[in-house]
Amino acid sequence: MIQKRDIAVSIILSIVTCGIYGIYWFIVMTDDVKLAAGDNQLASGGMAFILTLVTCGIYGIYWAYKMGELMSIAQQKRNLPVKDNAIIYLILEIFGLAIVNYILIQNDLNTIATMTEK
Repeated sequence: MIQKRDIAVSIILSIVTCGIYGIYWFIVMTDDVKLAAGDNQLASGGMAFILTLVTCGIYGIYWAYKMGELMSIAQQKRNLPVKDNAIIYLILEIFGLAIVNYILIQNDLNTIATMTEK
């Protein structure tokens, strides 16, 4: 089940915990997007985090692009307006603005979670 998360609280917790909550957020957000899109090919959240560390962030760039594609699939499955943000996520990741990606992805996940609740 996709969990709805308060974006402001997630940002504050990421700052207060010096990024530790941000790691958790990355992992669960990746798993939620995979679940929403029905994807079994992309690495799990934990593995995506480890691969991002091991590749010094290179996998994170690939991850950002794939999250955009998977969010589009998830929106399409639920008859929501499809926003293909893959390129936007990619550019933000390249420029070191991963937190903005987290916000955008979580916002779309919250929309999907709200639909699921109804």
